[in-house]
Amino acid sequence: MKSIVVLFALTLLLFSCGGVVDNHQTLSEAQQIQATPLSEFWQPLDVFDIKDDQKSKEVLYGRDLIIYTAYYFGPKGRIAQQTNGLNCQNCHLNAGTKPFGNNYGSVASTYPKVRARSGKMESIEKRINDCFERSLNGKPLLENSKEMRAMVAYMKFLGENVKKGEKAAGSGLKDLPFLNRAADPSRGKGVYELRCASCHQSNGQGIIDGIGQSYVYPPLWGPRSFNNAAGLSRISNMAKYVKYNMPLGVSHEAPELSDEDAWDVAAYIESKPRPHKAVPQDWPDISKKPIDHPFGPYADQFSELQHKYGPFTAMKKNKK
Repeated sequence: MKSIVVLFALTLLLFSCGGVVDNHQTLSEAQQIQATPLSEFWQPLDVFDIKDDQKSKEVLYGRDLIIYTAYYFGPKGRIAQQTNGLNCQNCHLNAGTKPFGNNYGSVASTYPKVRARSGKMESIEKRINDCFERSLNGKPLLENSKEMRAMVAYMKFLGENVKKGEKAAGSGLKDLPFLNRAADPSRGKGVYELRCASCHQSNGQGIIDGIGQSYVYPPLWGPRSFNNAAGLSRISNMAKYVKYNMPLGVSHEAPELSDEDAWDVAAYIESKPRPHKAVPQDWPDISKKPIDHPFGPYADQFSELQHKYGPFTAMKKNKK
C-alpha cells in the first residue's frame, strides 16, 4: 500500500475541472506576473500543523480525497463507483497548492459567488460537484456527506490566509498571448508525440495503476477522460495549463514549451473525441460566453470552428 501511495504522489497531471480564469490578461500584465518574486505568490498553510485534532482529521481527509479521488469514487471506488477514475489532483496540482496550477487559494475568499456559466449564485459544494460531473465525468456527491464536508474543510483551510473578497496571487491559470493564427491540431500532433506521449501514451489513454483502480497518468481523450462540458475542453484553458505545468515538473517560471507548441498541442487534444454532457442551462446570457467556448450559439458572427481553434484576436475586439 505504501508503494501505491508513493506512486500516486506523482499524479500531478492534466485535466479538468473548471476553477480557471475566463479572461485573457494583456501581455504587459502577464509580464508583470512573470516578474513577481516567488515569495509574493500565495503559499498554503501547513495542513500538518493543525493543533485541533478534529479539524486536523477532517482537513487531512479532504486532502486525501483530492489526491486519491479514484480510490474512493472511481470505477472500483471503496465508497461508490461514480467517476471516470481521475483524481481531483489531475487538474488541481500538488493537491491544489501549486501557483498557476489551478490551486485552491482563492476558493474560500471568493465563494459563494455568481458564475456566468450558470448565471446563478454558487456555493463551494456546487463548484466541487461541477468538477465531479464534468472533469470526472461522474455523479455529484451529497452536499451534506462526510466527504463533501471534508473537501470543503480542506479548501477553506488552505485559503485561511486570504482575505474575503480577494484573489490569491498565482490563482487560476497563467495567461498566454493569443496566436496570430488558428491553433493547428496537425502540428500539435507532432508536439504531443514528442513531449506528451511517453506519459499519456500515443493513443491518449494514459497509464493506469497496477490494480486498475486509478490513473498514474490520466487519459486526455476517450471514454475515461474529462467530458466536453469541463473547463479544460476550452482550448485557452488547456493551452495555459500545458504551457506552465507540462511536461510534469515544470513551473510557470521555467516553462519548456513555446507558446505556439502549447496552443497547437492543446488543439490536438481538443480535436479528439471525449464523453458528451448535455448542459442546456450553461451560459444563459450568451454574450458572456467565453470566446473559445467550442459550442454555439454565440452572440457574434464567427463560426463554431473559429471559436474552437481561433484565431481569437478579432473575436476579442468584437466582444469588447
